[in-house]
Amino acid sequence: QVQIVESGGGLVQAGGSLRLSCAASGSFISRNAIAWYRRAPGKQRILIAGVSLGGDSTTYADSVKGRFTISRDNAKNTVHLQMNDLKPEDTAVYYCNALPWVDDWGQGTQVTVSS
Repeated sequence: QVQIVESGGGLVQAGGSLRLSCAASGSFISRNAIAWYRRAPGKQRILIAGVSLGGDSTTYADSVKGRFTISRDNAKNTVHLQMNDLKPEDTAVYYCNALPWVDDWGQGTQVTVSS
């Protein structure tokens, strides 16, 4: 069972930025394509950004394209999500997992964007 830890969330005003980080036990990150997902209040968890195993290919949900950037550092076994120009609709709990996801979820990190 993998342990995934997300961090970096917080409260920010609209237009602000946050950088999320993801770490996981063992070789989980270095052996998988990784994605960030989010669950907004009352909604299902959705994929918002993914990065390939080698880091050379990324994918984004239309709602975050041009504002969010996913990156990975396999040497440090971490994945980051740089979030710029945040909007109130970005308010959610953000999770990191494999792409496609596996049934081991971390606690997530709360991002709250005030208008």
